[in-house]
Amino acid sequence: MRTRLPVIAVVVAVLTIGASQGVADRSAGATATAWAIKVIVPNQPGASTRVAAAPPDAVAFDDAFSYPADGSVVTATSVTTSVSATSGSQARAGATAQVTSLSLFKGEITASSVTGETHAIASTASAAGDMGVTGISNLVVLGTAVTPTPNQQIQLADWGYAIALEQKGQRVDQPTPGYHDFVTALDVFLTADHDGLPAQSEIQIGYAEANAQASEAAPLPTPPSLPTVTTPKPKSKKEGLPVESQPLKGVHPQLTAGGYVFPVYGTSSYGDTYGAGRGDVSGGWHHGDDIFAGLGTPLLAVAHGTVFSVGWNKIGGWRLWLRDDEGNEFYYAHLSAYSPLAVNGAIVDAGDVLGFMGNTGDAEGTPYHLHFEVHPVGLLGLGYDGAVDPTPYLDGWRRVQDVRFDAVLGWTPKLAGSAPKAGAILLQSSDISSASGLDPESLQRAIAPPKAEGR
Repeated sequence: MRTRLPVIAVVVAVLTIGASQGVADRSAGATATAWAIKVIVPNQPGASTRVAAAPPDAVAFDDAFSYPADGSVVTATSVTTSVSATSGSQARAGATAQVTSLSLFKGEITASSVTGETHAIASTASAAGDMGVTGISNLVVLGTAVTPTPNQQIQLADWGYAIALEQKGQRVDQPTPGYHDFVTALDVFLTADHDGLPAQSEIQIGYAEANAQASEAAPLPTPPSLPTVTTPKPKSKKEGLPVESQPLKGVHPQLTAGGYVFPVYGTSSYGDTYGAGRGDVSGGWHHGDDIFAGLGTPLLAVAHGTVFSVGWNKIGGWRLWLRDDEGNEFYYAHLSAYSPLAVNGAIVDAGDVLGFMGNTGDAEGTPYHLHFEVHPVGLLGLGYDGAVDPTPYLDGWRRVQDVRFDAVLGWTPKLAGSAPKAGAILLQSSDISSASGLDPESLQRAIAPPKAEGR
């Protein structure tokens, strides 16, 4: 395994700076770095997509990339990078790099998407990190499909090797808690000349690095002569940690996966409530829009993609996430029930039924509605507060009952007709614990519909 000197240098630099500064002025800080593609050639310039570094926070959306000009070594249809970093006693950093439609060496290595994502967070009490949605979709190496695992080495005939999902995290405890991690979603090394590249060349795809180390807490102030009352900071719904955030008003990145449809089937209503104040633990403001319809109304996948994080939490109730083929993510909350497609890792089409309208979680007692959020791929590095206003997207997406099924902006359902796929709603339940295994008719009596009173 090759030693990654830049990573070690960063960690040593953080520790050295922290040790050399006085307690009063030390701020360990946070940094983040990401690039989508970098070609390193011995004694030659090589090539790279834009390198994003924070602070300050940054997001970059770029078009196709080719190296060299004829694309004989690397081609990709689009690349996206985002970085964010916040220093202080609550330090955090995040970085994301994504490549779509990757091809190396004229198709010897291909993938529909490659994503590297990493986060680091540190307080004066603890520090941790994670690799987010790091992954490679539809990886094919020398004609063989590969399902990658972290730090997996893949032999490339007699001319090199690749490391898939290369990642490492390291925690430091002195002088304050800190965490540093990096990931290279796909790292290719040449041990011999190949297709115009000399031996010792390297191609990095989806590199993301995050470093966060908390500054020491300021000395306790002198107690005031009169008592003061403070309001606790709101907490992030995802991480449960204090945040200082503002809605991303006016930010509407183009979603390019194609074939988007409205998330609620049939008649519904909604208004633009993104950014409205909230006094709960959702970060102090409304991160999405509420779409109102009757109990049990089918909820649809807005695009072709992958379902994940299906389950319960006390705020969203029964909820799930959907990630489209470009990496954009969509949050559905307050469901009353799921469809059979609501399974982690399920691949769904636009218009497939994922669940049914309800008011579970902290929406209990309110009118039935779907809380719906849009998290563009380029803003995922901002964490939960990378949500943007869903209203412009909802206004533009066609409702299933209104579209013509022979032409729906590139989306065509599997079956003709306007009805959604069949789902399941609990209409009645029976307690069968009273049934006796010795009496064949007892089970039928236990599940028989209850008789009305007075009969």
